[in-house]
Amino acid sequence: MTDAITQALAEVGPRLKRVRTQRRVTLADLSAATGISKSTLSRLESGQRKPSLELLLPIAQAHQVPLDELVGAPEVGDPRVRLTARRIPRHNGAAMTVLPLTRQPGAPQAFKMILEPETGEPDPQVHEGYEWLYVLSGRLRLILADRDMTLGPGEAAEFDTRLPHWFGAVGGRPAEILSLFGKQGERLHLRAKSR
Repeated sequence: MTDAITQALAEVGPRLKRVRTQRRVTLADLSAATGISKSTLSRLESGQRKPSLELLLPIAQAHQVPLDELVGAPEVGDPRVRLTARRIPRHNGAAMTVLPLTRQPGAPQAFKMILEPETGEPDPQVHEGYEWLYVLSGRLRLILADRDMTLGPGEAAEFDTRLPHWFGAVGGRPAEILSLFGKQGERLHLRAKSR
């Protein structure tokens, strides 16, 4: 058992007594409400008896308090994910800010990207994988093999990254996109089929 759990268990008895006395409830009243003997309740409050769910649940119900209030359960970790954005230089002096949205290695990766407008000629690249792009704001130029297209907010594209490709912001403003990328070349989303 961790120190935090041991400490929380040691504080249950005094907490039970405090809750009962603040409500001006006698041991006899609590015994009648819970069906637990007065001697058992007294030993729980003094720490001479270990608390169990079978004992604590009826007490919490009688006092109409959450079980956590009686037990003083240790706080769980913060569920928020703290992500760190990185600024990555691109050619022609422009840069992109990349915020990883996933942390599992090997699985498809999700990123939010802000692409600064670039000047000069695009430089298409190839690599293993499959990518899906969704434009949140701005305009995104996508060159994919021999196709050259511009996507606006709400538009998406998906492609095999083994094809020569390049994408960047156009129109003199940054483009904000979501990107899903799988290194293994898997398709990243399913299309619904009609019945």
